[in-house]
Amino acid sequence: MKPNILTYALFLALLATIGGVAPAAAADKEQRQMMADIRMLQEQTQQLQNTLAALAEALKAVDTRLAARVDEQAEASRKALADEKTIVSSISSDLRSVREKVDDNTTRVGSLTVEVQALRQLVATSRPAVPAPDTATDALSQPDTPASTAPVASAALGASPTKLFEQAYGDYALGQWDLAIQGFQDFIRSYPNHPQADEAQVMICNAYLTDGKYDKAVDACDQAIRTYPNGSATPDAYYRKGLALKSLKQTDRAREAFDYVVKNFADSQAATLAKQALEKP
Repeated sequence: MKPNILTYALFLALLATIGGVAPAAAADKEQRQMMADIRMLQEQTQQLQNTLAALAEALKAVDTRLAARVDEQAEASRKALADEKTIVSSISSDLRSVREKVDDNTTRVGSLTVEVQALRQLVATSRPAVPAPDTATDALSQPDTPASTAPVASAALGASPTKLFEQAYGDYALGQWDLAIQGFQDFIRSYPNHPQADEAQVMICNAYLTDGKYDKAVDACDQAIRTYPNGSATPDAYYRKGLALKSLKQTDRAREAFDYVVKNFADSQAATLAKQALEKP
């Protein structure tokens, strides 16, 4: 009976030992599986980080290329705009030159038209009347009959607008102010509608200004402004008036004249001179 009990006890001890080893082995296996899973997750995380880094580099390269292309496009646009501005400026300059030439030709044609009309009038007024047949016979039979008035016509033909203006301008160039003023006044009286009439009036203003007669210079410039408000010499009339007023110590009125030129005749040479005058103390 005892051996059976001992055998049974040994059997129970063996079962207990086996029961203790089995849970320990199972726990160790689970731990190893968990560590393997953790390593796998770490590897996957590393791969994901590498992928994200590669994507970041790719995006950075794309941004760099896009920025470079945008800069190229911007530079091309700026260059094209600059070229267009240059072309527009060149065309504007050409148009301005053409306009000036057209205006000059128009002035010359108008001057020639006025001169032709003046010459026609002179010829018409100097042509002798044709006598009746009997009167012509009597005139031929009388040796004391006065000769034709052709010499008078020749003398009148010498006073053409161009000649009158050139004579007055010659006196001006020689510094003979009184003769120049008289010559320009004769020109205006004889040909008040001539294209150079406004210029002649401004030359009178300038002659007075150069001669130091500033009050008369202001009056002459005002006469040019009133009589020829749309004349080509009107901007110069305002500028010369400003100079005369400045010489008379009438600074405020002088600045008004200069400002008027700058605001209303910005493209004229007189406006450029007026700006310089305004900048001076």
